Amino acid sequence: MTRAAVPLLRTLALAGLVALCVAPATGVAAAGPGHVIGLDTKRSEIGFNLKTRWGQQLDGRFDDWRGEISVLADGRHQVHLVLDAGSVEIVDSRAYTRITRGPGVFDVARYPEVRFVSDPYPATLAREGGEMTGMLSIRGVQHRETFRIAAANCARPAFDCEVYGEGDVRRSRYAMDRWGYAIADQVRFTLRIRALGPQ
Repeated sequence: MTRAAVPLLRTLALAGLVALCVAPATGVAAAGPGHVIGLDTKRSEIGFNLKTRWGQQLDGRFDDWRGEISVLADGRHQVHLVLDAGSVEIVDSRAYTRITRGPGVFDVARYPEVRFVSDPYPATLAREGGEMTGMLSIRGVQHRETFRIAAANCARPAFDCEVYGEGDVRRSRYAMDRWGYAIADQVRFTLRIRALGPQ
């Protein structure tokens, strides 16, 4: 090895060390192409709220679901969510839970899953916030929907703090309009997501 090569190797080694120190701080954005990031279902929550025609707000949640974030070859990310429709629950209301699981709303006996696949989005979305679009499938009906992702308040979103998103969906677009006289058409979905990975 020549004496002139030593400073160059030192510079490259220092650059590599800096990269290793910086990458974990970016959280999900640091994962490389082809990597799949599992979502932590125990520390995450997918829910929704809607109003009755009498002004009462109903808060719901899905207790059983799975999801992952795929890192694509171009560096963008894509979210895949599968919700067990049979696990849907209206908090503190057995009656509304039964209605929500029944044929007039999710019809869980015929359509056991709700699915969402996002369009590819920049890896910085979780940190900077913005819009996430994608295909939502309910009762076999698919529509493109938009979720608003809030800017993160930590250096490693999804690992050190939750990623929060929300989006408004109309039940009638998914053939869930049987209870229209009692339940408002608009449903607001909320996502509080954390990822599995380095702590």
